[in-house]
Amino acid sequence: MNDDEGPISMPNIEVRGRLLQLRQRHQDLDAAVAALEDQPLLDQLQIARLKKQKLLLRDEIAQLENGLTPNIIA
Repeated sequence: MNDDEGPISMPNIEVRGRLLQLRQRHQDLDAAVAALEDQPLLDQLQIARLKKQKLLLRDEIAQLENGLTPNIIA
């Protein structure tokens, strides 16, 4: 029975690892945006670029999380 679970759980482990990386990157971008917003001279273009990256990461995170959740039709 354990032999059957190996190939199935391996992709989940990889996906979960990728999720951790993406979440960390998202937090790093959030901190960078906050730091830029605290500066006296705001760089709106840089802030907008970072926020766009955050949105792209959020979408990728959501897509990976949806892949981990089984579709159950009740």
